[in-house]
Amino acid sequence: MQRLLWLLLPAAALAADLGSKAWILRTLAEGESLTVIKGFFYLTLGFNRGAIFGSLTWLPGPARAILFAVAGTVAVLYFGKLFLARETPSWDRVSLGLILGGALGNGIDRFTRGSVVDFLDFVFGTWHYWTFNIADSCILVGAVLFSVRALIASKAEAQSKEN
Repeated sequence: MQRLLWLLLPAAALAADLGSKAWILRTLAEGESLTVIKGFFYLTLGFNRGAIFGSLTWLPGPARAILFAVAGTVAVLYFGKLFLARETPSWDRVSLGLILGGALGNGIDRFTRGSVVDFLDFVFGTWHYWTFNIADSCILVGAVLFSVRALIASKAEAQSKEN
């Protein structure tokens, strides 16, 4: 039962992503921008037909669709299995829940639209970061948490072997 309660985490990440995308699609037209913090943060509607940072857009549409469907399915099955495993520590479950929610959000976009809805748009001086979404943020935060926890566990294991 407790493991099923953990499903609220990826569900919440997915709901936040899909809700924010539905709102932005009702609010802005493609390429249109709304200033949140002038010179720093904007909401700018865009569609990413490729992978991370717009890569793989050179692939023909059907090839991209197949690649993303296979990669997305494998990722959700792999991370889902880890997420639901009885022995998975809580911190890993948090990070995996964020990764799953984000992967599902972007996967639903790709399946229903053929592209991912992006709208979080940051500018740092003269540098303009790639536009992204809540799902991307969940995946990144989850991956960082997972990596940090793995490094800490690895270091602790190495120290225990020394003693």
